[in-house]
Amino acid sequence: MSAKTTKKQFKAESKRLLEMMINSIYTHREIFLRELISNASDAIDKMYYKALSSSEIEFNKDDYFIKVTADEASRTLTISDTGIGMTREELENNLGVIAKSGSLAFKKETELQEDHQIIGQFGVGFYSAFMVADHVKVISRAHGSDEAFLWQSSGAEGYTIESTEKPSFGTDIILTVKPNTEDDSYDDYVSEYSLRSIIKKYSDFIRYPIKMDISESVLKEGTEDEYEQVVTEQTVNSMVPIWRKNKSELTDADYENLYNEKRFGWDKPLSHLHISADGSIRYQSILYIPEQTPYDYYTKEYEKGLELYSSGVLIMNKCADLLPDYFSFVKGIVDSEDLSLNISRELLQQDRQLKVIAKNIKNKIKGHLQSLLNNEREKYETFFKAFGRQLKFGVYSDYGMEKEVLQDLLLFHSSKEQKLVSLDEYISRMSEDQKFIYYATGESHARIEKLPQVELVADKGYEILYFTDDIDEFAIKSLRSYKDKEFKSVSSGDLGFEDNENKEAEQTSEEDQTLFDQMKEVLSGKVKDVRASKRLKSHPVCLTAEGELSIEMEKILRAMPNAENIEANKVLELNVNHPIFATLKAAAGNDEEKVKLYTHLLYNQALLIEGLPIEDPVEFTNNICKVMV
Repeated sequence: MSAKTTKKQFKAESKRLLEMMINSIYTHREIFLRELISNASDAIDKMYYKALSSSEIEFNKDDYFIKVTADEASRTLTISDTGIGMTREELENNLGVIAKSGSLAFKKETELQEDHQIIGQFGVGFYSAFMVADHVKVISRAHGSDEAFLWQSSGAEGYTIESTEKPSFGTDIILTVKPNTEDDSYDDYVSEYSLRSIIKKYSDFIRYPIKMDISESVLKEGTEDEYEQVVTEQTVNSMVPIWRKNKSELTDADYENLYNEKRFGWDKPLSHLHISADGSIRYQSILYIPEQTPYDYYTKEYEKGLELYSSGVLIMNKCADLLPDYFSFVKGIVDSEDLSLNISRELLQQDRQLKVIAKNIKNKIKGHLQSLLNNEREKYETFFKAFGRQLKFGVYSDYGMEKEVLQDLLLFHSSKEQKLVSLDEYISRMSEDQKFIYYATGESHARIEKLPQVELVADKGYEILYFTDDIDEFAIKSLRSYKDKEFKSVSSGDLGFEDNENKEAEQTSEEDQTLFDQMKEVLSGKVKDVRASKRLKSHPVCLTAEGELSIEMEKILRAMPNAENIEANKVLELNVNHPIFATLKAAAGNDEEKVKLYTHLLYNQALLIEGLPIEDPVEFTNNICKVMV
């Protein structure tokens, strides 16, 4: 080997450092292609900046591109660019010194314009090639030079540089892809289809054309059913992301196409939000509200997050930190030039920047949903039927910390309107004498309407919100009030208004109290109390609950694992003006067994009304038979 091709060691603690970088820094092997394409883009950018400072150089963007060529037979992969190229000294400095970035040095020396950003910062991306290659060659000719040089290496043992021939300036990186092993396959890195997919995933928005020779089956000229394989050079990347275009240039179809290309869902997006933020942290974003709930949305397998780009290069496929859980249904993309990335460009070095973006995005989503609610009600209700449950979870979770953000977005079915209404709309219709926002819980609207507890509130002319989701009452307990109006269940002990027809029930006679005490003893361990009802009009009996835990909440919690001891403090309420109560009183003085029989029947009747299981169905049916005989 001549002096000019003497093998040299890397200027670092080479073997250990390079092995660490290859095996530890990058999570996915396929990222090597993103890194090499980014370097190629930087090389073209350097030509652009050189042209800006020299009147002798004309930068025609059409002349600059990146070419990716795979040869399955020889297992080689070539990434070529028409960029600025490198001299022998630059090859020595940039590739012979691990973690020295020529792009970063260039970036510091140059006043960069906003529309062009040098991507490389750390000088390690090039070495990711050794994750998939046994041997790497770099043939480069610097702009303005007649000389070309070949740099080559098989890894940590060192590298050589020698003179070679290259007809035009630019750089070719030639990888000899590793053979397959029992544990690993490297065939994807010489496969046209796989390479194209990797480019689309990570480098679709590199600003220069990435070209490949694409093989296609086409109809042979002059025939009707004969096909032949034709290879054509095609540009495989989109180059300019639509989020960097002016909104006025784009149509709904453009946004839908991006949604479909990114496979954010099989549905159509219900709505989209295009953000261009220019503040302490600059970023562009396109966010989507899906039309339908993903099939796995409420499973552990569902992953929230937005695609995160840095200067058009994909950094994270799903950045969960950009979305709060209650907006986890949002799909989309965020691209920022101001992110501080770690050495592998897969993670952020500091989360302050991400938190600023995330907070802004949260506010933008809230504002967008509020706008839909106010201006496109039908569209918002479609959204709410798909994802309203998630908003309610957001109100309930973290001890109600986010309730102020979400409360205006909630909708509930109204007894008066017979449709979904917001809390603000409910408040706007309240009469002056109404103190509370009333609600009732149940499995369906039809069942709630038939509840005995609803009757008196409805007769007063008050609107009732129907809660049919298992999360509804938990969310309302977290809210407690809305615009200084507290929420009140129709099953609560104090409904907050006087009812003249039931004033007699307020003063329980000694005779009635004796009967109630007798019934309470019969139902010992099942109810906390038996009392006269202030809410019943035509129905004889109902169950209510004292304390924070309602009967509906008990049903939901007891359906969960390890929740056997959860129980609401139930109260059996009797309508003292109903004929049944007169029958009870008649039995109380002379037939204790009949009082027990009627007590059990009324208690089981109240359970059925609430949708609770009867403890002993056989005893219940036998008791009915006793009454019928």
